[in-house]
Parts: sequence; C-alpha cells; structure tokens
Amino acid sequence: MSQLSTAPSRTARPSPTRTVARWLVSFVGFPLGGFTAWIISGPVDSIAAAIVGGLLTGTVLGAAQALAMRFDLVTWVLATAGGLAAGLAVGASVVDFRTGLGDLVVQGAISGFAVGAAQSLLLVRRIGAVAFAWPAYLAIAWSIGWAVTTSAGIQVDEQFTVFGAAGAVTVAFLTAVLPVLLNRSLTEKSF
Repeated sequence: MSQLSTAPSRTARPSPTRTVARWLVSFVGFPLGGFTAWIISGPVDSIAAAIVGGLLTGTVLGAAQALAMRFDLVTWVLATAGGLAAGLAVGASVVDFRTGLGDLVVQGAISGFAVGAAQSLLLVRRIGAVAFAWPAYLAIAWSIGWAVTTSAGIQVDEQFTVFGAAGAVTVAFLTAVLPVLLNRSLTEKSF
C-alpha cells in the first residue's frame, strides 16, 4: 500500500526573468489609466480634476500591476489609486498646474513618492525595511518618466495625469527591481 505525503506542496518560484517580464507588461497601465482619466475627468487643471484623475489612473495602473505580479487586487489598487490621487493633487498644485519640463519632473517626484509611500505599506510585509526606500525610488523613476515623455515631444500641455508610453516603458524598466526583490522573498502569503 502506498503512503500519501502529508507535506504541503510548494509551488516553484518563478524565474527572475519571467517575473520581470510580467512586470514590464504592466507598463500598459500608465497609458490606459491616463487615457481613462482624460476621457472621464479631463485635463489636470484643478485639484478636483487631479484627485479624480489620480483615482482613475491609479485604479487602472494598480490593476495592471496587481495582475502582472499576482498581488491582491483590491489592496494594491486601493494603495495605488489613493497614492496617485493625493500625490497628483499635491504635485500639480505645487507647480500651479504648469506643464514645463521642470514642472512635470517635480509633479512626477511628488506623485511617485505618494504612490510609493502607499505601496510600501503593503510591501513591508514581503520585503522588510527595504520597502521604505520604495517611495524615494519611485519619486526618481516617475520624474524620469515625465522627462522622457516631455523630451519625446508628447503634448504634455494637455495636462495628463501621468506620462505617456515612452515614459511608462522607462519607468517599468527602472522599477523592475521590485519584482526581483519580491521574487527573492516569495512566500505562499498574498498581500
């Protein structure tokens, strides 16, 4: 008679390459979220428009990232949408809703920091104290995303909630460090 094993089965950890590839695909959340916000809430020309646009963009972006990384959809979306709504409202206000290169770099830094701060509260359980570096890292990455988009000749004067596809691909590559860290500390727990 054969014996059945009672040891819990472990799923194989995905390769770092596969994990990063899934993350890179999530870049589509930026232009899709930005387009959704543009259609529904229009340009970021007031605090109300920044909050609504940030919530919409953050929801789509958060969903794309959560699906790509197999995070808990609800908590990741709430963190990303809330962070972007707050960050965009503050960032756009600080630069008085202007769209020059320097203005968008500052707005990107503030928005990225706010998104990173909200996400880091979820990440700390998985990657420990290094999660608290995520807000500053994301601030830099989002600043670069706006610089790339502006330099690519995108009509940023239309006051979008987030940078375009060129900036999104850049940010996806720059932030691919996150799935690598998560892959190392992969456990059976979900967010």
